[in-house]
Amino acid sequence: MIFTKYSNAFRWVIIVVSFAIVSLILWKTNEFFQYFKKEERIKMETWSFAQTDFINNESNVNLDLTLKILSSNKTTPILVINEDGSLNSYNNIDDVRLSNPEYVKKLIAKFEKENKPIGVKLNGVAVSTIYYGNSDLLNKLKYYPLALLLIIVLFVAVIFFFYSSNKNATQNKLWSGMAKETAHQIGTPLSSLIGWTEILKTENVNSDYITEIEKDVDRLQTITERFSKIGSLPTLERANIINETVASFEYLKARSSKLIDFEIKIPNHEILVNLNKQLYSWSIENLVKNAIDAMKGRGKLTIAISQLENNVMVTVTDTGKGISKNNFSKIFEPGYTTKKRGWGLGLSLTKRIIEDFHKGKIKVLHSEAGKGSTLQITLKSISTLA
Repeated sequence: MIFTKYSNAFRWVIIVVSFAIVSLILWKTNEFFQYFKKEERIKMETWSFAQTDFINNESNVNLDLTLKILSSNKTTPILVINEDGSLNSYNNIDDVRLSNPEYVKKLIAKFEKENKPIGVKLNGVAVSTIYYGNSDLLNKLKYYPLALLLIIVLFVAVIFFFYSSNKNATQNKLWSGMAKETAHQIGTPLSSLIGWTEILKTENVNSDYITEIEKDVDRLQTITERFSKIGSLPTLERANIINETVASFEYLKARSSKLIDFEIKIPNHEILVNLNKQLYSWSIENLVKNAIDAMKGRGKLTIAISQLENNVMVTVTDTGKGISKNNFSKIFEPGYTTKKRGWGLGLSLTKRIIEDFHKGKIKVLHSEAGKGSTLQITLKSISTLA
């Protein structure tokens, strides 16, 4: 309970602490790098003194210590360049590549960027310059923060993926639970209404009234079936998408404002698709109602079906206010709505029905401010399905 209540605060504490730890590691790594760089500089200055001593000592007497220092460097790459620009000596560098003068120039430029060169003098006169680069240890230490950041990014990505998957699974369970519970709650009074309808038929009641009641009862049964199916994995069956779309179109047209000019464009041949009829009709209903809301109850609404190879496209076009490009994907997110009293569930339900249950696609095909929008459902025809 405490964790749930303060979950947002805990989340921010974890983020701040993680950021602090990463910053501390990077700072200490930089400190180590600078420390080792200074140590390497001291070693190279000692090496340069030994080089100078070796050059100045013409008699080659008592050079044991000097030679030991010169030979002790096993890691730092070194170039000793004469004042005339010729190569004097080198250490820890591939001698084959040094035969190329351009390579030597590039190496000198690289070493100059990494470390300040050290001059070698003979009797007070400069005779050569020592250029040296970072050792393997320094290079590894230099790129260690990048590797650390990469590991952290991957770790965060794994956590985010786990959290997102867990959240989606929880949302799906919530969707299913709510849908099943809604179907159950509607089912009880619906059974009672069916019974009362049968009783009314035996009484002296106007048959037109009973007919209208039966229509509403049928509608409630359809709604119950929809919620029941979306609360579990629905079964798909071979169906002509033309017939199912026309049936939904006619139903919505008869129950919508006369100020809406309805139009449907369909091919003159059947197109077979694996469908759950109740859920597909719900999708069309959600798209049409959304379009009517966008037009504020006045305008033209067009449903069109077309086929391109194995893809079947169903488009719903309105002459409403349009959708900004930034919101093309947002309108399908649960809770997103531009209506004051809207729940933002219609289009998210439609996306779930089309993409999760029917393995299709839904998107905003086109929209222009003040001129309207076109939403498109894409499904596979029966011939391409296993």
